[in-house]
Amino acid sequence: MPTITKISVQKNNPERYNIFLDGQYRFSVDEEVLARFQLLKGKEISSFELDHIMLQDDIRKGVNIAIQFLSFRMRSEKEIKDYLRKKEMDEAIIKEVIHKLYEQQYLNDLHFAISYVKTQVNTTRKGAKIIQLELQQKGINEAYIEEAMGYYDIDKQVEHALLLAEKYAKQHQKLSEKQLYQRIEQHLARKGYTFDVISRALKNLHVEKDEDEEWFALIRQAEKAHKRYQAFTGFLYEQKMKQSLYRKGFSLELIERYLREKEEQIEMGE
Repeated sequence: MPTITKISVQKNNPERYNIFLDGQYRFSVDEEVLARFQLLKGKEISSFELDHIMLQDDIRKGVNIAIQFLSFRMRSEKEIKDYLRKKEMDEAIIKEVIHKLYEQQYLNDLHFAISYVKTQVNTTRKGAKIIQLELQQKGINEAYIEEAMGYYDIDKQVEHALLLAEKYAKQHQKLSEKQLYQRIEQHLARKGYTFDVISRALKNLHVEKDEDEEWFALIRQAEKAHKRYQAFTGFLYEQKMKQSLYRKGFSLELIERYLREKEEQIEMGE
């Protein structure tokens, strides 16, 4: 059987050792593998032992890569597996690496899910649906997701939804009151909020416009509509304008007021 004739520390990685068999370099191993298999000068190694040593060293490499990946933040099991696959590791090795990580308590999908939810709640304004989807994409099972989402209570969701609604209202003051509420509802739904949360948030949202604000909002929208329909005249023009402005949430009373004033301006030659 081949015999270890020399062991040397790698220059660029002091935690790995080069192994020479019968005077020739054959392979390298991690420091932990070297100690576990008691690889010493003069030790004989069978081909079966060599294959086993190489397998364990590959597992050790995978564990080290995973721990380095985990050093930046917590990861889910799926994230670790995907990362190791990118490193072109065999599935059998990845399975053993995952087992080792659980043994050493580097992995815990429930703790990961809870930490992820708390971070999203404290640093973002995402709705519950979005966070749940993100956890699903990270491979977290439904039972863990349900438990973790308990850390995003309904009151906090309503608080976040209301903040988003108020911000949106300030940025879209040109819309009619009715259309503004519709747009806010759609905006919050896209952000992952449920109908129940949106309803509660909108009940606490105060964006009522006085008559003058609504009137000036209508004028801005009417001017845009007029450019589209100015080729029409008479009854057809009025119908087009009414339909357009009504769809945008303005009352028929204000629309008719605008059309009357517009007609008066035309008659006066303005």
